Amino acid sequence: MSATATISASEVNRLRQITGAGMMDCKKALTEGGGDFDKAIEILRKKGQKVAASRAERDAKEGIVLAKTSADGTKGILLAVNSETDFVARNEEFALFAETLANIALDKFPANIDSLKALNYSGSLSIKDKLTELIGKIGEKLEISRYEILNTGKVVAYNHPGNKLATIVGYSKNINDEAGRNIAMQVAAMSPVSLDKSDVPQNIIDSELEVGRELARKENKPENMIEKIAQGKLNKFYSESTLLNQEYIRDGKKTVSQYLAEVDKDAKITGFKRIALG
Repeated sequence: MSATATISASEVNRLRQITGAGMMDCKKALTEGGGDFDKAIEILRKKGQKVAASRAERDAKEGIVLAKTSADGTKGILLAVNSETDFVARNEEFALFAETLANIALDKFPANIDSLKALNYSGSLSIKDKLTELIGKIGEKLEISRYEILNTGKVVAYNHPGNKLATIVGYSKNINDEAGRNIAMQVAAMSPVSLDKSDVPQNIIDSELEVGRELARKENKPENMIEKIAQGKLNKFYSESTLLNQEYIRDGKKTVSQYLAEVDKDAKITGFKRIALG
């Protein structure tokens, strides 16, 4: 078909079905491509690339966070797909993209974001290409900003209402769903920095001790008490910021570790991941 040929509504609709782009964008692309569908698809992708380049410096802090686990509960994924505005985050097509992406990630279980982007989305379209295509259609910066995985004896997911916060928690063995979800909710609510004291990075420990010393000196505490006070501050940090030592949110009289032991004395938490927008 020549570039001057008339583009029919059925051809525009066919391209729209293939790419998901708007009717007018499809018509313009087909016209520019002389009715050649492959050329039209490439034109639409280049438009997405131009939009992506022009908005690269923009902040994309809105979006959707999703946590999913396999049917047998042995693996889980956590994914954040970002947009510039909450209006786009609530867009049905954007939500469908995020949901499809999460399902692909769970099925293929890639190790990192780059590997995820290289996977097939549909037809001959990779996830990376689909993302670029959506950027061109929606006109905002969109990005896959976070991707986490766990595969242990049991993985439990928690999606906070609104899809702005989600967690996955790994266990050494099967535990009852309610207990698994309760601890996943604990991670969501209390945002621990690590699983236990031994997992806290040394630079954080050093920082907490130094802050404790500075506060003690500002309060004119005796020099021989400085280290004891700093250690006390560090211990408070452990109880507030390490999952196993935190107060259990449903019963402040016990720690998460004690709660888990009551549920199943042989079960261990093997890891957790948490993603929150903003």
